[in-house]
Amino acid sequence: MPYAKIIGSGGYLPPRVVSNDDLAVELAERGIETSDQWIRERTGILQRHLVEQGVKTSHLAVKASQIALDDAGLAASDIDLIILATSTPDFIFPSTACIVQAELGAKNAAAFDVQAVCSGFVYALTTGETFIKAGRAKNVLVIGAEVFSGILDWNDRSTCVLFGDGAGAVVLSASDEPGVVGAQLNADGTQMNILAAAGNVSHGVVVGDPFLRMDGQAVFKFAVNSLAQSAHEVCEQAGVQLADIDWMIPHQANLRIINFLGRKLGIDSSKVVVTVDRHANTSAASVPLALDVARKDGRIQPGHLALLQGVGGGFTWGSVLVRM
Repeated sequence: MPYAKIIGSGGYLPPRVVSNDDLAVELAERGIETSDQWIRERTGILQRHLVEQGVKTSHLAVKASQIALDDAGLAASDIDLIILATSTPDFIFPSTACIVQAELGAKNAAAFDVQAVCSGFVYALTTGETFIKAGRAKNVLVIGAEVFSGILDWNDRSTCVLFGDGAGAVVLSASDEPGVVGAQLNADGTQMNILAAAGNVSHGVVVGDPFLRMDGQAVFKFAVNSLAQSAHEVCEQAGVQLADIDWMIPHQANLRIINFLGRKLGIDSSKVVVTVDRHANTSAASVPLALDVARKDGRIQPGHLALLQGVGGGFTWGSVLVRM
């Protein structure tokens, strides 16, 4: 049975950078008061990237995917399967993965979307590994891509300052060497109301609330406890210790959550990859973006053991241990 190994990665962020000061000015025009200090102290966020009007998730996903393919040394025609994690698809259907398949020219690939909000990339990576281990695919393109700016209530200071747009992708390939060495996924639908965008379209009319709503304190508590337990469980499954982990790459939601989780697990901050300060929360894109940054700047080296974690609405959470 083959292993599934990451052989390439890519990330793409929209060129428009909005600092906290920039955002404070824009919100002041709406009568919403905030500041760089208020945002920075509560979240660790300094800036975010936001798309221009009309730019869709597929556009970001294609850019990140092409970079990942080039990094892996593969052509789009080498890909057998595309799995795209997103909560902000271009359309109700077709899937955004199919749009990406067409844009890339990946004519040999099956394609589908995964919806697990901020855990989406972890879910998608685990799914891709399963296809490879079952012999159903050799090369899988796994993407996390979001345009969260389109579902934010820009009059709600508690949420609109937290998120950004972006995409990250990896190429997962069959290998004789260990790659994904452990995976653990979870969900608890009874907690759906603490983080949701509960609107839908029916008969051409928006029904319910189309904007993201969040109980920040409840999410903080749930995220830290669930990710800590998941980390212990995936390490036990893989037969490794937390001390064996070279890099922790958590979902980039809030610096306080990241720091608290690291301390709870006894993982030194020097081993935690943080991009939330520059990217804000890019939901399903946050983990692959952070992974790509750390690979490209030389921190993550071949042979390193990385713990990838996601947590998001649903409520969903999970961990993947990857030998790079």
